[in-house]
Amino acid sequence: MSLYLDEPVHDSKTRRKLEDQRRMAFRRAIEEYAEHRRLQQELGGYSEPLPASISRPRAA
Repeated sequence: MSLYLDEPVHDSKTRRKLEDQRRMAFRRAIEEYAEHRRLQQELGGYSEPLPASISRPRAA
């Protein structure tokens, strides 16, 4: 029985192929996001505020 009722039932080889395609799509999206973020930081247009515990060194 399929977990999602709207999805057709596939054999294991087809299901594995579809899962791999989905996983690779997520991986590409994450890599594209990371690359975009890295480029924005290099260009100086992206500034993410750091938490207070990281942004200021503690006095010893």
